[in-house]
Amino acid sequence: MPSDIEGLTTMTARAATPPSRPEPGDRGTAPMRWALVSGDGLPVSGLLTIFRNVVDRALAAGLLELPVTADLGYSWRPDKPGFFPGGPPEPRYPDWLRVTHAVPVGSDPAALAAELGAIRAAVARADRLGERERAELHRRVDALARPYEEHFDRWFADHDVDWVVAVNMTLSDAVPVTTALHRAAARRWGGGRPGGVLYWDHDLFASCAIHERGVRVYPERPNEFTPVPGASPGDRWAVVSRAQERETRAYPTALRPEVLTNVLPVVPDGPLEERHHDFLDRHGIARDRPVVLGPVRVFAVKGVEISVEVFAGMRAECARAGVPDPVLVVFGSLAEDPEYAEVVRRAVGRHGVGDAVLFLDGVPLSSAPDRHGRWRLDEVDLLRVGRASGGAVLFTPNRDDVETVGLGPALAALAGLPCAVTAYQAFEEHFGADFRRVVVTPGRAAAAGAELVRRMVAIRDGDEGAAADLEANLRRVRERFPDGPWLDFLGRMATGR
Repeated sequence: MPSDIEGLTTMTARAATPPSRPEPGDRGTAPMRWALVSGDGLPVSGLLTIFRNVVDRALAAGLLELPVTADLGYSWRPDKPGFFPGGPPEPRYPDWLRVTHAVPVGSDPAALAAELGAIRAAVARADRLGERERAELHRRVDALARPYEEHFDRWFADHDVDWVVAVNMTLSDAVPVTTALHRAAARRWGGGRPGGVLYWDHDLFASCAIHERGVRVYPERPNEFTPVPGASPGDRWAVVSRAQERETRAYPTALRPEVLTNVLPVVPDGPLEERHHDFLDRHGIARDRPVVLGPVRVFAVKGVEISVEVFAGMRAECARAGVPDPVLVVFGSLAEDPEYAEVVRRAVGRHGVGDAVLFLDGVPLSSAPDRHGRWRLDEVDLLRVGRASGGAVLFTPNRDDVETVGLGPALAALAGLPCAVTAYQAFEEHFGADFRRVVVTPGRAAAAGAELVRRMVAIRDGDEGAAADLEANLRRVRERFPDGPWLDFLGRMATGR
């Protein structure tokens, strides 16, 4: 589907006419053609933003040919009702991404949603199924897998795909689709054709302890219904943490994943530009107001309701200290999880901050004007706005066992902003216990907000200790999220090593 917006990231804008491609079996270092398969079922997400950062690095190294063709999982994630089954009503994608809105199965979305949901629930409790129930579940999975196999076969051939980047497809959100992907990949690359599938997992079974209505969404470990990477000679596997790599050692596959930390964006220096001012003016944000960023989706485990409470404490402290009234800008869409969105709305009303909280309905992969000419800013540009306004970052997951990295603190460090963070298990692995932040503790969110404002004021006033804290955070993030391993990995993909 053609894009209805213009605008690319800094590096993707530099893409030129690609060189002629080598014959199969003699790939050399010609740029790769990628397809993206995302298990999120969303038009924008943190995972897609991280993928955009990888695309930037691959382009800069001359290893990737644009556009990237993508299936964002709309047709198999009925738990994302705002986008199921064909995507958002007004699709907006950067020109480097070509998104399919294919719905490979049937013409009855309600029936498809019910079947996908029932299969996901059954897979999660597979250890409690009897022999007959297991056989019937295999039959149902196979019935849905067949049309998706045909979809993937046609799609890969039509776009002459070298590599599929499969993001979070190991989880059991839609095992018929993962089964189909494995089968289609085996046909395309199983005979020695250059390329294959990179399974890029940010979440795995044990560490992704998401519950819906008190029931665990995923099994705690793979079972007979959940395909894992390694079925095809072209499979490669990457995970984002050492903890995940340890978890995979018990998985039923001989393929071992590489640990590749997330690729972070580059946040340029310099004053705000016309698009930033357009954004602020459109939302009625005066230039002296600190912009506080909530770089998360509006999804149950992200703890946006805690960020709202922290922000209420910030507002009160700003009023007391004579700091202009702040504004909280939440990246996510209220349409993703309507039930949780009501929890967030109630928190906004309870704390009386409705006039100072802005939900962006998802942040685009690349800043661009919409069809009305109004700028929608990407993650990098929002970080620039936060930095120029003397703002801060809030990252407050409400469960400690779901985030496998949690990039909010890293984004704050890149932009030179202080941050407030709730405790979660993966924090120390990626940032270290001495990373400078305000810790949000249960029952004291407002107090954390007040402390965060005091740090903002210290930074504004040139306090040497506050500046040193920010510099230490930036050094830590650059050390722990290096580009080198990814660049090496991309080079090996391109050359087939």
